[in-house]
Amino acid sequence: MSANQTTAVRENWWARLSRSKYFIYVLISPLFLVLLAYVIYPFYQTFVQSVVGAEGATLENYQRFFGLTSTANLEALWTSVYISVISVITCAIVGVTMAFLMERYEFPGRKLLSVLILVPMALPPLVGVLSFTFLYGESGIIPRALQVLFDLEKVPFSLKGVMGVIVVHTFTMYTYFYLTAAAAIKGLDPSLEEAATSLGSGRIRIWLKVILPMLTPALIAASLLVFMISMASYTAPLMFGVERTMTMQIYLSRTNGSLDMAATQSTILSIVSISFLILMRWYQGRRNYQNQSKGISVHRTELRSQFAKYTSMFLSFIGVIILMLPIFVLVLISFSVDGEWTVQVIPTAYTLQHYIDLFTDERTWRPIWNSLQMSFVATAGNILFGVAAAYAMVRMKFKGKALLDILIMVPWALPGTVVAVNLIAAFSEPSVFSFNQVLIGTFWILPLAYFVRHLPLIFRSTSAALMQMDESIEEAARSLGANWWYTFRRVVVPMAFSGILAGTLLAMVQGIGEFVASILIYSTSTMPLSVAIFQKMYAFKFGTACAYGVLQIILIITVLFVSQKITDGKAGSAI
Repeated sequence: MSANQTTAVRENWWARLSRSKYFIYVLISPLFLVLLAYVIYPFYQTFVQSVVGAEGATLENYQRFFGLTSTANLEALWTSVYISVISVITCAIVGVTMAFLMERYEFPGRKLLSVLILVPMALPPLVGVLSFTFLYGESGIIPRALQVLFDLEKVPFSLKGVMGVIVVHTFTMYTYFYLTAAAAIKGLDPSLEEAATSLGSGRIRIWLKVILPMLTPALIAASLLVFMISMASYTAPLMFGVERTMTMQIYLSRTNGSLDMAATQSTILSIVSISFLILMRWYQGRRNYQNQSKGISVHRTELRSQFAKYTSMFLSFIGVIILMLPIFVLVLISFSVDGEWTVQVIPTAYTLQHYIDLFTDERTWRPIWNSLQMSFVATAGNILFGVAAAYAMVRMKFKGKALLDILIMVPWALPGTVVAVNLIAAFSEPSVFSFNQVLIGTFWILPLAYFVRHLPLIFRSTSAALMQMDESIEEAARSLGANWWYTFRRVVVPMAFSGILAGTLLAMVQGIGEFVASILIYSTSTMPLSVAIFQKMYAFKFGTACAYGVLQIILIITVLFVSQKITDGKAGSAI
């Protein structure tokens, strides 16, 4: 048989398979297997422990949780929900506003600003919180500077408590809304706004009745991520003294040896987050958000007025500078001599030794290389399974669709400590899912944790992009003789590329900065960057720790510039 005949046979076999009613199960079966092995089974073990308990007393832990004798758990639950809801609102206001300005208007410096806006996502949670503490805390640079400048007895303000947590969440998480909203705004059909304008609608009415409703899939995707990250937040409440949150209660329970109560708290935390997921899915399912255009997107409006041009540029720079102040402080402290900064407004002694050690000391460089490798491996798996799952959820009908959506989001609803402990319980001994190997203590346990935790990022971002695509585009390709695989590669992926790229960036950055899960399952040879930063901070070596953070920012900026070039190239080729 010739090579051409072999190719033809393969194409015919693939065409018959893609037309089969069972083809969807070929796509989703690997994903279900992964979720069964690394999400469902470990979570089931945690649930059983919460219900049965060590002494076999069914539901006793839940009675203690909701009991009247101690309200600590209920207070923690309320505080976590309150912080999460407010964080979603503030992140949406900042992120969507930034996305609209950057995608709708063209002005000098816009491309540079569009990259700098994403810089906060480069900060690991621990370093991000500490940078805010250095800047706005009771002994921070700005409160101390104002105290010295105006000769006050005490600092005029400081970030602390719930307000401090919300501010840090807004700074570190608004990028979720910015990325998803920017991708959605690029795909909006301009004819909808033109029709509304021709019917007499003003700008505000068009924004409220046309633009925002069409952004609903992107906003819901970002809302889910921000809500679940906030519910699982650990570092910010720890640093700002908010003791009554669910993650803090789980940590205290595990530290005190009350593993049954920790399992109960983890289960309840998961139920709350999954309930929010179901609520958002119900709201999203009330309407159809697909564009009817054939790939035509809105163009940016160039500001003609000199006053408007320079005013918008000035305000944008001011906004970005305010958002980047914690990073500037991080850079400043990275040059400070460890142990020299005490009661002064800013450090008084500086050195380049921290940066020299990053590239000359093998022990200092090793955590950076570990994080890059492990995050890359995990993100590659996330792209493969996340894009396939998103396509199956949006474009195909099959039994168990709602269950699959919930199962993918469950890892994001769990605190990193719970995910890590579940993996420890599942893979401390050989099993069929670990190919009869013990994964704990090996290189692969950390990428596995990152993969499970960050799968929802690419899944949600891709889903939002696919929901805005008109299915008739794929139907037209198939009517011209293209098979499913060719249509997927040459039509679906290019049109959803911005959403896939947004999720990939988020997953890659989150993997590099993952701390809460990493601290429990790393080994000496696989220490990631986040744990190295924590150890330096714990040893009061702020300069060395911040130098790590600055290097991470440089890596992320490089990734963002490259992705910007890729996106522009794709857009140009599509035209």
